[in-house]
Amino acid sequence: MSILVYAEHDNSTLKNETLKTVAAAQAIGGDITLLVAGFQCQSVVDAATKVNGIKQVLVADNAAFEHQLAENVSLLVTELASDYQHILATALTTGKNFMPRVAALLDVTQISDIIAVESADTFVRPIYAGNAIATVQSLDEKKVITVRTTGFDAVATDGQCEAVAISNSNDAGNSSHVSDELTVSERPDLGAANVVISGGRGMQNGENFKLLEGIADKLGAAIGASRAAVDAGFVANDMQVGQTGKIVAPDLYIAVGISGAIQHLAGMKDSKVIVAINKDPEAPIFQVADYGIVADLFDALPELESKL
Repeated sequence: MSILVYAEHDNSTLKNETLKTVAAAQAIGGDITLLVAGFQCQSVVDAATKVNGIKQVLVADNAAFEHQLAENVSLLVTELASDYQHILATALTTGKNFMPRVAALLDVTQISDIIAVESADTFVRPIYAGNAIATVQSLDEKKVITVRTTGFDAVATDGQCEAVAISNSNDAGNSSHVSDELTVSERPDLGAANVVISGGRGMQNGENFKLLEGIADKLGAAIGASRAAVDAGFVANDMQVGQTGKIVAPDLYIAVGISGAIQHLAGMKDSKVIVAINKDPEAPIFQVADYGIVADLFDALPELESKL
C-alpha cells in the first residue's frame, strides 16, 4: 500500500502539522511518500528528508507552486495519484483548499478532518461541530483524506531518506497570486502554541484584550478569541478559535469571558488542560474545563498576572 502525504510549508520551513499528518499515514500503514511542492524550497526538502517513517520525498520545485494555488496543486496531486491508494493533507488552509478539487478530479468522496484511523479504509471524524464522532468507511479505490492534527502526535525528525525531483509544472493558468496580508507578531503562532489564552464577549471591548497580554508574556502564550469577540470587532479574525476559526490543542488553554458555545468548544476541547474564567457559574465552558474560576475577569486577570 502506498500513501502520498502533502507537506505544509512556507517555502522555508516545514510546518509541524505535517509531522502529525505523517503519524496518521503511519497508522494507516504502507510506504509513505512526502510531496513538497513549492519554489526555491530546498530548506523544506532538507527538513522533509529527516521525517521518520518516510520512504522518499518528491520535490516539485517550480514557480507554479510558489504560492501553492489550489488550481495548480490539485492538478499536480491528481497527476501523481495513480501511484497511491491514499492521499493525505493537513486540514489547514492549503489542504482544505486543494483537496476537494483532487477528490472531484478523481471522482471520489473526500474524508475530512479525521482524528483517528481504525483501518486502511475506516476512519474517525467529528461531525455536528464536534458534538458527535462518526466512524466512516470508504469503498473508493483511492482515499482522499484531510487530517485534523490535534488527534495525532508528531513523528520524530531523526530519519533519513532520499529526495527525488520531479519536473511537473501544472500551471492551470486560471488564477494568480496577488498579495499576502500577514499578521506579524512576536507571539507564538496560534495553531502551534503550547499555551493559548483567549478572550470572549466578556472582555467588553478590544482595549481590554490588553489584560491578556501580560499573562501571555509570562506564559509564552498565543492570544486567541471567540467568534463573538471577533464579530463584535474587538480583535482581528485571524485570532478566532473555533469551528469556523482555528482548531487548537495546546497543553494549556485559558478561556476568559467565553461562555462556551459549541462552535468554540469544537476548536479547543482537545486541549490538554482547560482553565475557564467566567462570572456565570452556569456557563457551558465549565462543562469542559479542568479548572474553573467563577469571578469577574477584571478582578481575576490582574490577580492571576501578579501571582504569575
